[in-house]
Formats: sequence, structure tokens, C-alpha cells
Amino acid sequence: MNIKRLSVTTACVALPCLAGTVLAAGDEDNLKKLGSFKTTGTAAGESIPQGGKYADNLRKVLETIKLPDGFKIELFALAPDARHMAVGRNKGTVWIGTKKTKVWAATDRDMDNVADTVEEFSPSVKFDVPNGVCYSADGFLFIAERNRVLLFPAAEFFMESPDTVAVPIVPQGELIPPDEESYNHTARVCAIGPDNKLYISLGQPFNVSPADKFELYTKTGIGGMIRMDRDGSNREVVATGIRNSVGHAFNPADGSLWFTDNQVDGMGDETPPGELNKMPKIGMWYGHPYYGGGEVRTNEYAGQDIPEKLMSKYVPPQVEMIAHAADLGMMFYTGNMFPEKYKGAIFVAQHGSWNATVPRGARVMVTFLDSDGNAAETMPFAEGWLQENGVYSGRPVDVQQYVDGSILVSDDKAGAVYRITYEN
Repeated sequence: MNIKRLSVTTACVALPCLAGTVLAAGDEDNLKKLGSFKTTGTAAGESIPQGGKYADNLRKVLETIKLPDGFKIELFALAPDARHMAVGRNKGTVWIGTKKTKVWAATDRDMDNVADTVEEFSPSVKFDVPNGVCYSADGFLFIAERNRVLLFPAAEFFMESPDTVAVPIVPQGELIPPDEESYNHTARVCAIGPDNKLYISLGQPFNVSPADKFELYTKTGIGGMIRMDRDGSNREVVATGIRNSVGHAFNPADGSLWFTDNQVDGMGDETPPGELNKMPKIGMWYGHPYYGGGEVRTNEYAGQDIPEKLMSKYVPPQVEMIAHAADLGMMFYTGNMFPEKYKGAIFVAQHGSWNATVPRGARVMVTFLDSDGNAAETMPFAEGWLQENGVYSGRPVDVQQYVDGSILVSDDKAGAVYRITYEN
């Protein structure tokens, strides 16, 4: 492996966290067989028990979560390392990505709004950081890994078998140049746009990108966002200047794309702010690495003029979130369960700071929009995973709407998914 030497200063703050080429190797033959509807001989994958003392303890934690009047939070599923989620159409199934090597399928089989089984999805595929899962309206599941994108064209239909049709629409090593593979900022997210294209965020691996990476990153979409046809063709870069976005969604009211962005570390507890952004059109620039978050200049570029070709495309954030709260997964609420004021609102999961002296985050935020479709007010919606002693009892990662109009919240510390409901 080609591992770049790091100095002994803070490796993930002042320096790139680059690893050598990491390949999801060993499943090429299996993928060929799966694409031809042939069995691979793979045994059934791991199944996660859903009861017991651990589940009971998590229910006690949920008793400490504060919500607006009328709302309730309950345990939906136990799913180790639960990260981003994709909700199926017909079976009450939720696919749950991780930053490790597994994707889970949590299924509510008796339709009581609690998962009865959580099973390893497609165990014949050797996943590599399968964090990004998204589902199309016509039943296609996409999984964006560290350096590959897989399509599962009938995930609901084949989910009872360890063999599931899988197509690498972006083959291993072609999402980003292999030399740019990293163990830092590699959790991809994806979404299907109103143009029926697949949108994928590509975090850059540095705390602050060095100038010698500008050309490559602008060309490939690293530190930005790309889109492609659903078969992987016609790839194009749609945004640059994004440090590390781990959540994006389209506003169904006007088709606009919104995304969260995690901002620069090591500048102090209270700066720079995290971001919730709106994309007014394709091809805009969102500030990194000249801005560390909001309009706070990074130390590395503080004395440099920003090129006019970038400033002419600059888009400031719609919302400046509290610094270092790590805003990740997001969604627009379209259901009928919650009160009317939440219709069209944005829900965002704050994962919580990893290095702030005073911990913060570990909650779900809600942003209400005005009549023009811009952010009007942001406030906490669900909080309490940060205890008074500064210890996290949970770390929310993603929020997605469930089939009944409730909201699911994933938690990679507890390895669980929660369900938030409302009753008058």
C-alpha cells in the first residue's frame, strides 16, 4: 500500500488522513454470478436479536429524550453501527448502512411499526464503508461505498436470500482516483433527484484541502458533489467547495437540493459554524478551503485573496449551525402524522463533536422554511443524548421518514434506530 507519511501533529486536524488503496476485493466473481442470476453458495448472513437487556437499557435512555408536546420516541430496531438509512416501499423494510462492512435490512414483518428482524443484506457482496444507501420511487436500491457504487435493482424482491442481484454501476476504484482513497471523510451519501439522476457527495480527506489538490478535486468532484445517470453514465460535478457533506435531500416543493456540511476543526470550540446549504443551481462553490465554515476564513488561507472565478459562484449557507456539532443526515418532512407546521420542514441529525472542549450536538434539529423556500427558523427538536456529565448516551446520524409518516433516527454509538411519532 502507498501510505503517505504523517507528522506527529494532530493527524486528522492539521494533516490529511490518507490511507493506501483499499479495495472491496474478492467479490468480483460473486458480482458476475449475481448479475447473471446465479447462486454464489454464500450462507445466510448475520441476524441481530431484537430483544433482551440491551434493548431494555436503550428504552430507558429514550425516556431522557426531550421532544415537543405530543411527540414520542421509541426503539425501532437494534442495528450495530447504524448510519444512513433508505426506506423501502412495500415491505416495511429499512436498509441501514454502516462505516464498516455490512448493510442491514430491518423489516417490520407484522406491521406494528417495530422491526421484527434485522438481517445482513446481500452477504455475498464484500462491502467497503457502505454508508450511503438510497432508494428510488420505482424500487431500486443504491449503495455508495468508499470507492464504488452498487445498484440492487430488486432489493425488496430478493431480500429473503443471501444472493441479491447486484450491479456495480461505478466499479471499484472508479468513484475517486485510488490514490485519493482515505480513511477520513469517506462516508458517502446519495439521493435520487427530481431529474431521476443519482447525486453523491464526496468528502475530501483533509481538515483543510491543500492548494495542490485544487485542480484534481475540482475535476473529480472530491470536496463536492457529483451526479450521474442511474446506470453510472454521464457523470458530472455539480458543486465544489464542500468540505465534507454527509447529508443531502431534495425539497419536494421546488426540487432544490439542500445539504449539510461539516466544517474545519482546530480553530476553537465556538468557530467555525456548521452549515445547512441550499443549491440554487448547478456549478456553484461553497467556500472550502478559503472559508472554514460560514464566512470564517481558514488559518491556512487567511491572507490570500479568493479568486474571482470562485467568488462569482459563492453561495453562503442558509443556516449557520453551532460549531462542531457535526450535522449529518437530513430530510424534508412530507408526511401527515406530524402537525401541519412541520410539513416541508427540514430535519437534521447532529452527531455531536468529537473534539470540542465543551461537548455539543447529539440531537435532531428542525428548520422551518419561509414562503420563498429559504430557511426561516432553526431549533432543537429531539435532544438529551448528551448527558449533563458531557458523555454521549447516543449519537444521531440520519433522519428518514418511515412509511406511516413517523421519523426514524439512526444512532451509530448505540447501534440502533429510533422512531418518533405524534399523537394529539
